[in-house]
Amino acid sequence: MLDLVLRGARTSDGGPLVQIGITGGRIAAMGPLLPEPAIDVLDVGGRVVVPGLVEPHVHLDKALLGDRVENRSGTLGEAIRVTGAAKQHLTRSDLRTRAEAALRMCLQHGVTLLRAQTEFDPQIGLVGLEVLLELQAAYAGLVDIQVVAFPQEGIHQTPGTLELFGAALQMGADVVGGVPYNDVSAEQHIETCFALAERFDRPLSFHQDFADDATALSVEYLARRTIAGGLQGRVEIGHATALGALPPARLAAVAELLRLADISVISLPLTDLHLGGRADTHTVRRALAPVRALLEAGVNVAAGANNLRNAFTPFGTGDPLLTAYLLLPTAHLGGAELLPRVLDLVTANAARAIGRGDSYGLAVGAPADLVVLDTRRHADAVIDLPERRWVLKAGRLTLENEVQRRWHVQPGG
Repeated sequence: MLDLVLRGARTSDGGPLVQIGITGGRIAAMGPLLPEPAIDVLDVGGRVVVPGLVEPHVHLDKALLGDRVENRSGTLGEAIRVTGAAKQHLTRSDLRTRAEAALRMCLQHGVTLLRAQTEFDPQIGLVGLEVLLELQAAYAGLVDIQVVAFPQEGIHQTPGTLELFGAALQMGADVVGGVPYNDVSAEQHIETCFALAERFDRPLSFHQDFADDATALSVEYLARRTIAGGLQGRVEIGHATALGALPPARLAAVAELLRLADISVISLPLTDLHLGGRADTHTVRRALAPVRALLEAGVNVAAGANNLRNAFTPFGTGDPLLTAYLLLPTAHLGGAELLPRVLDLVTANAARAIGRGDSYGLAVGAPADLVVLDTRRHADAVIDLPERRWVLKAGRLTLENEVQRRWHVQPGG
């Protein structure tokens, strides 16, 4: 007997509605009519059902600082500086309160898988990692959280960081983070991160080439190091805005190298559009990773929030669909060929980017992490920005949103 059946699910356009049978937290069967009986039935009424949304890159530990940290210039440099100064006054309780609030923002929008970038340095120690590992355990029934040990202040330019890095991984951090552009040597930084990843058998996540121009790229070195170490598919990079400044021939070569290394690129449009192009006086650049060109070159591309309401990004709701929506006009993804693929940036592509592509999706045997969207056309899953009507984690209903509209004046009446 099935534990639960979702009846009347729209999983694609043009085909029949299907039933999704769930047993033991996994999808056990799918089809127009399931013969097996079920303990419970949820009639979703022809609404679109998608796999749980994925947030592949977000800083929960420094979220929601916007009311106390100002970035007057709107630049990356000032954001790093003022946030670094604010660290002196952050308490464990404050960090936990903000991180948990930001996490709940993501959850209410249907996120069931999340990778959290979590800072450590000699000034704040490992308190951020401790808090995120606590949240990882506390919210295990709602979301899978991967915790990244992220050395925001660099490794070699900040004495004591390397020792903390090893301690963070021993403590249980899931991913080795890196920021090559904020250290004495990008190549030395990359080598140190790879050495740690190989020592502790961890995947890698880099804040990579975050600049308006392409004068100091290290992504090619990173890609070749990935191939040499046999770590294809275990590395992802965020930002990569400098790639947008490359001429077509050079970009094609870099994209091919990324494809061969199986390095995923995570575009972070809320932050990148806000901070980028600040020195331009006219014809201001979008300052985004070249999402369209990378997709067309066969690179796995995803989208993430990065920051929520702080000096790096003074807005954000925690909604992956809003992130994907923002890329439609800014990355020119609204054409008939690419528009249907935009949902993938925060579902299948994002899961693959953070190493979960083999255990994700709408398929028999996959975890029953599902979101029912309040729309009835799969093609409109992003552009409607629909309410998340129901959210399921491992086959268990975790969130239900009531949708009520009352017209006080009848349209057309």
